[in-house]
Amino acid sequence: MPGRKIPVAAPDIGADEERLVVDAVRSGWVSSIGRYIGEFERGFADYCEARHGIAVSNGTTAIEVVLAALGVGRDDEVVVPGLTFAAVAAAVVHLGARPVLADVDPETWCLDPAAAAAAMSPRTRAVVAVHSYGHPADLDALIAIAAERGVPVVEDCAEAHGARYRGRRVGALAAAGTFSFYGNKIITTGEGGIVLTNDDRLADRVRMLKDHAMDPSRRYYHLEAGYNFRMTNVQAALGCAQLRRIDAFLARRSEVLAAYREALADVPGIALNPRAEWAEPVNWIVCAVLAPELAGRRDDLLRSLAERGIDTRPFFVPLGDMPPYRGSRCVGPSGEGNPVARDLSRRGFNLPTTLDLSREDVARIAGEIRDALDA
Repeated sequence: MPGRKIPVAAPDIGADEERLVVDAVRSGWVSSIGRYIGEFERGFADYCEARHGIAVSNGTTAIEVVLAALGVGRDDEVVVPGLTFAAVAAAVVHLGARPVLADVDPETWCLDPAAAAAAMSPRTRAVVAVHSYGHPADLDALIAIAAERGVPVVEDCAEAHGARYRGRRVGALAAAGTFSFYGNKIITTGEGGIVLTNDDRLADRVRMLKDHAMDPSRRYYHLEAGYNFRMTNVQAALGCAQLRRIDAFLARRSEVLAAYREALADVPGIALNPRAEWAEPVNWIVCAVLAPELAGRRDDLLRSLAERGIDTRPFFVPLGDMPPYRGSRCVGPSGEGNPVARDLSRRGFNLPTTLDLSREDVARIAGEIRDALDA
């Protein structure tokens, strides 16, 4: 019989979060002005070793406003990974530009530098390097390739709060970095996002564009057709409390992944989250990839787990396989197509990664996986 229902993800909201949110509400500053906005922007920027933090309404708008600030517009091209959440490509399309889908690396699941190089054209205006499932992309290689063409790199760190690339925290290692604080992320503001950068001029432009492009020196005088991409003070209050706990969250997530590695060590044909020697990934969510010969059993396995009260998620669908992006150019290191993205998508899935997951829960999940694959 199924045990308790185990979700894939759930936020950890405690007394400090409640206290700060109530304080924000009682202050009357419930929209985009209030003490917690600046406190959260400074705190998160400092945590990621960045000069500037600009809070925005969500992770998708963070990508869009950065690309807009970098001058991406109609008929330009932006190189993005072929396997990632669809928001990355959607932000490009909303600017009137075209996403070019470069294949991912089979070892890290992040944007393949060779594929990114092959995907570039005279119309390329930016590269978005997604730190997929908490693992950093190979930024040195991507930045070098892009720099040869005078193209900026943007880090999408929505799934990688606190991850390190060659000893440095992701988020301010390229032209800019973007984060999401959705409810299933490592820390949450409910909805919300942030842009990080060390570029003073880019920071000023992002801050201006996200607030209706209002002239900072003249109220109600708008320099461009801007955006309303602002975070609220209530959201920022929640973020301030969450930020105080981020190291504990990351440590607990590491424990959860270690428990899965131990529990699944004797199950053949299943591999968990990767780790390159130059990276310190974070466990945003536990990822499992079946061996190629087991790929056809993935969906049956997920149905079997669901019947037993264990929530799972398949890996993202390759962008090029979905209606809005089927006409996009898909490029791999040696030619057209995203074969690695398609292969990982059909073999990969996510397992429960809530912070209250016990070792008994993990053992139960591992046992159900073992039984299903043995059947």
